Amino acid sequence: MQMGFGLPVSGAWATADNIRTVATAAERLGYRTLWSFQRLTVPVDEAGAPQLPPAYGSVLDPLLPLAYAAAVTDRIGLGTAIVNMPYQPPAVLAKGLASLDVLSGGRLLAGLGIGWLPDEFTAAGVPFPRRGDRAEDYLACLAALWADDPVAYEGEFYTVPRSSFLPKPVQPGGPPILLGGAAPKALARAGRLTSGWISASRADLTALGDSIEIVRQGARDAGRDESALRFVCRGVVRGGERTGPLTGTLDEVRADLPGLAAQGVTETFVDLNFDPAVGSPDVAPETAMRRAHEVLEALAPGA
Repeated sequence: MQMGFGLPVSGAWATADNIRTVATAAERLGYRTLWSFQRLTVPVDEAGAPQLPPAYGSVLDPLLPLAYAAAVTDRIGLGTAIVNMPYQPPAVLAKGLASLDVLSGGRLLAGLGIGWLPDEFTAAGVPFPRRGDRAEDYLACLAALWADDPVAYEGEFYTVPRSSFLPKPVQPGGPPILLGGAAPKALARAGRLTSGWISASRADLTALGDSIEIVRQGARDAGRDESALRFVCRGVVRGGERTGPLTGTLDEVRADLPGLAAQGVTETFVDLNFDPAVGSPDVAPETAMRRAHEVLEALAPGA
């Protein structure tokens, strides 16, 4: 199982200096990938109190930190976990992902999703219903845009007139796409249409194998090679009291990794953004970075 690391993208530690420090340290220590995630808005109640966990309180755009990390590294991969497709037209996201793939020399892995927060759909000006159907049309449109010029696409939700669309991604056909989602239909879609699946921050890490099997079955039903699929676990690491996998001491966290691999996970990326002691807006950046250095060293491949 490969290991990745989440960039500082949430909370007060999400600074340019800290992104550079984490990115270069992760590459030096042998991590395979660096990751970001997306959050547009956070609903608040009438008193102004946020209605989502602190990790969502202040989040950078998902592509820009990866572009910054690409500029200060040479080899490590770059992943989004995840970007919600409906929030921008396919041509806009296709251009951003292709540009990042070009600027990074073909290091991008595109984790995409359909979104789950109605307020964000309203803010983005797109309808909430039929997200799954829209996603399938969206994926087909991305493939058309990254194909040889001239490109054209006409689907139920999206249309691209006959056009030139350049530059193309460095990776032929575009960066590998992995889908998020937990519902059986979403899991089957990942196996049927994409290169694999990414688990969510709130996933039950003791039951990932069940979800992975649904993805694999989706691939088999579509006549695809299930052995080529990638399964990425968002490894939300938390210190303090042991409450489940990837919590407690770093020795306990490391001891959990073989269990994830045994369920079929091909890569786990360590994500400190969802630890309230790291990724919250009210945590001092220097405190968060002390924890980050400790975790980077302790969980590095081969440590």
